[in-house]
Amino acid sequence: MESKNPVFSKSRQQAGGWAGPNPSPDMLQNMYDAPSYAPPTRPAYRTMTLDDVVVRGFLTLGALVVAAAAAWVLNVPPVVAIGAAVVALILGLIASFTQSTNPALILGYAVFEGVFLGKISALFEGMVSGIVLQAVLGTAFAFGAVLTVYSLRVIRVTPKLVKYGIAAAIAALGLVLVNLLVGIFNGVGLGLRTDSPIGWIFSIVMILIGCFFLLLDFDSIEQGVKQGAPEKFAWQCAFGLTLSLVWIYLEVLRFISYFTNSD
Repeated sequence: MESKNPVFSKSRQQAGGWAGPNPSPDMLQNMYDAPSYAPPTRPAYRTMTLDDVVVRGFLTLGALVVAAAAAWVLNVPPVVAIGAAVVALILGLIASFTQSTNPALILGYAVFEGVFLGKISALFEGMVSGIVLQAVLGTAFAFGAVLTVYSLRVIRVTPKLVKYGIAAAIAALGLVLVNLLVGIFNGVGLGLRTDSPIGWIFSIVMILIGCFFLLLDFDSIEQGVKQGAPEKFAWQCAFGLTLSLVWIYLEVLRFISYFTNSD
């Protein structure tokens, strides 16, 4: 499947894949007079490898985990956690829409998101002992399951799958927004975030959407390595993985809380 990512398209152009304008007669004569052998050309940059993604992924997730642990231990006030969430949202949107490969921007997102996750996790742990460990294990299981499914080609990333998956994600986020707005008036919204059958189903859907984005991340990494994306694109891949894992973790945390009491 040909990737639509502009980074890949640019890398193919730089590597000599673009045909360019029609040659003039002088250009044809120069080509005829040139030696019959020319050494193979190489891109002007180092291309991304899987190891690059792994290293940057560990750095990004490591920054998030350290920030979360610090926020938990220091018991940051809720207003600080909310402020960190807003900053993380802004940085995340910038990194997503600009396809940024800036390490400072991506690590900054990880730190602020970590502060928010640390506070949220501490609140859930205060209500239900052991729930954070269960959510972490659930997220790790989801990561491993999606990686296995992708590696075995059980599910292939096709344009149709991407179209339907993105549509489902937009619809789910729209429902979350409507649920919040309705909740201002009746306190429970549409019931999408309550301990009820509709809440359970919606949480499962959100977890599956997070797994879908994880599938897209794996495909993006594979296509980047195959098509010779620049080394710095590994930062964008690490950001995508972190974003998907945060999504899954929060949804798993909420889902487990429905079936666990604090007695």
